[in-house]
Amino acid sequence: MSATALADLAAGLVAGSIEVVDLTAPLGPDTPILYLPPEIGKNTPPVKVHPISHYDENGPYWAWNWIELGEHTGTHFDAPVHWITGQSHANATTDTIAPKSFVAPANVIDVSAEVAADPDYLLTPERVTAWEAEHGAIEPGSWVLLRTDWHKRNGSSETFLNADETGPHSPGPTAEAIALIIERGAIGWGVETVGTDAGSAAGMTPPFPAHNLMHAANRYGLASLVNLDRLPPKGAVLIAAPLKFVDGTGSPVRALALVTR
Repeated sequence: MSATALADLAAGLVAGSIEVVDLTAPLGPDTPILYLPPEIGKNTPPVKVHPISHYDENGPYWAWNWIELGEHTGTHFDAPVHWITGQSHANATTDTIAPKSFVAPANVIDVSAEVAADPDYLLTPERVTAWEAEHGAIEPGSWVLLRTDWHKRNGSSETFLNADETGPHSPGPTAEAIALIIERGAIGWGVETVGTDAGSAAGMTPPFPAHNLMHAANRYGLASLVNLDRLPPKGAVLIAAPLKFVDGTGSPVRALALVTR
């Protein structure tokens, strides 16, 4: 990018012709947390906020807190080492991934109508190629984001996780759709649900294909995104930088999108 292009970007941000869209859900004690059955594994605890001082005897001029939270809480980034299939990749933790990976074009596939009719909706390769026929090919190095409008449930853990006696019911991709997205060269896969896989993903082959296949291919994940309904199918730039945790498997992020208006 030339200096002129950067100047144009800066001018557009100041003038408002380029909008910054917040794709991040609020993070706090009420943030919905992924639930795992005990036979599968241990769960992340809820977010806890502990005050240190608040302009008082513990610190008369300042307020600050310390927090407890899991790496994969709220709107968060999944690094390749998050999954067993990605554990051998070099530079695949939150502190070693190249920073250029945190800024990339976004492709937004809108399946909100399908999900409104069926919360267990699964994205197929045919649906991906139909989207490409209408909007253009998924470019290597870009993100693929699945718009489901699921973020509108984020105010309640019960409706957001949407589980019953048969398990969680939430949309996501088939293994074949993820394989196609990897084949296209996408840098990552992002969703509005609590994790990057569908609620039914434990029973797929392979289990949890978004995690299994994306991280095996040294690609990234984003979960619990919001406001994807404010992005165009193509043309937005996604910014999603995890905290630089040493050996981190993931991190909460403040995910943003730049959109021309």
